[in-house]
Amino acid sequence: MIKVEQLYKYFKQVKALDGISFEVKKGELFGLLGPNGAGKTTTVRIISTLIPPTKGQVEINGYFLPKDAAIIRNFIGYVPQALSSDGTLTGYENLLIFAKLVGLNRSEREKQINELVELMGIGDFVDRLVREYSGGMVRKLEIAQALLHNPKVLLLDEPTVGLDPASRRSVWDVLKTLQEKYDSTILLTTHYMEEAEALCDRIAIMDHGKIVIIGTPKEIMEQAGVETLEDAFIVLTGHEAEEGGNFNELKRVRKTARRLQ
Repeated sequence: MIKVEQLYKYFKQVKALDGISFEVKKGELFGLLGPNGAGKTTTVRIISTLIPPTKGQVEINGYFLPKDAAIIRNFIGYVPQALSSDGTLTGYENLLIFAKLVGLNRSEREKQINELVELMGIGDFVDRLVREYSGGMVRKLEIAQALLHNPKVLLLDEPTVGLDPASRRSVWDVLKTLQEKYDSTILLTTHYMEEAEALCDRIAIMDHGKIVIIGTPKEIMEQAGVETLEDAFIVLTGHEAEEGGNFNELKRVRKTARRLQ
């Protein structure tokens, strides 16, 4: 469903991506695991057509970036790390705006909104202002927004950043349901080892714009000769996943985390 070959991205003199390659199969939940600054968000933003690559090839469901970007946008859903819901509106109002933006007619809008509200388990809160939601409910609402047009591919950038353990697991349950019952193809980024191990069929460990290894959590641990994914990450990269990033990245992540609490 997704094929990335020798992808590079430069921001002036900074090499954010250094020739990465990977594939995501149909129906797979694939994770990009690494610290802030590893290149995970840049990768997802390129795949979601938000920024162009410097070099390399990206194929999504048989179409290529950048020439087929308009077509690709029709069958991808994207949940950014930063908040995408308006706290001054209700959950229903947020969903309605997104449904109109993706071009659903009135009958389609109501049908999709009702189905997604039930799937996400937010029916008791859909008429409340989003600023009254817990962090987990906000994320579920944002996933619902991304699913309104029935995308073939769902892209999530650090979907549980700033959430408490209970909220994090409730988001995990939603993603597992999407994969198991709806055959969704999901690509997510995370720096949480537990999240990657619990959710992902396969993982690409990223560090300093490169992919260090790709495999199932079990394969990666076996190759590193350790019993936990966290230890495998340290063995393969030489440092912990929490390292990396810069002041601006840290400031943005912490701002997002505060708003999700």
